[in-house]
Amino acid sequence: MTGGAAAALDRTAEPDRGAEPDRSAALDRSAALDRAAALDRSAALDRTAAELTDSFFRKVDAGVPLRPGAAALLASVEAAGVPFALVSASPRSVVDAVAAGSPAGVGFAFTLSADDTVRTKPHPDPYRAAAERFAAATSACVAVEDSPDGAASADAAGCAVLVVPSLLPVAPGQGRTFARSLEEVDLGVLSDCLRRPDPGMRVRNQRDSRHV
Repeated sequence: MTGGAAAALDRTAEPDRGAEPDRSAALDRSAALDRAAALDRSAALDRTAAELTDSFFRKVDAGVPLRPGAAALLASVEAAGVPFALVSASPRSVVDAVAAGSPAGVGFAFTLSADDTVRTKPHPDPYRAAAERFAAATSACVAVEDSPDGAASADAAGCAVLVVPSLLPVAPGQGRTFARSLEEVDLGVLSDCLRRPDPGMRVRNQRDSRHV
């Protein structure tokens, strides 16, 4: 009876042992389907990124217009013999493409991209690197910025900052001079930016300049 009972238990257990590979196979199929779905999503994201990149470079190739007043300001700075550079948080491929477009004739001493420093904006690395290449103290440099990250980067590096806001608002800060447009900016304004006020900030418009 004991042997019979044991045999019966063995026969009852045999189907369970046979079902275990089936469950493993089901799990393997499920994992394979999950991996396939993840690969499809990744491929779709890659295609979208490639399409956006292609669209961006087509627009760059068609010509990115300079902001109003930019060409005249750069020409006056160049004529005065003041060196200047393009310091960007964009990748090198983007910086080169943009610099080869509308600003192609502008006499940048050099360009800096996000690929040229360990950290990019809002960290101070880009402007410190630019000042080093100019062999100048950051305190002798004026950064013309239009974004919060750019202004923060220049501030942290110790540069004077001229803010001409664009898409995003930039908060007031010590040492920041604000202009509504580059059409309001000339060499005198850039020189004034180096004379930082002790408290607050300066706002300059076409009519006057006042502390606020």
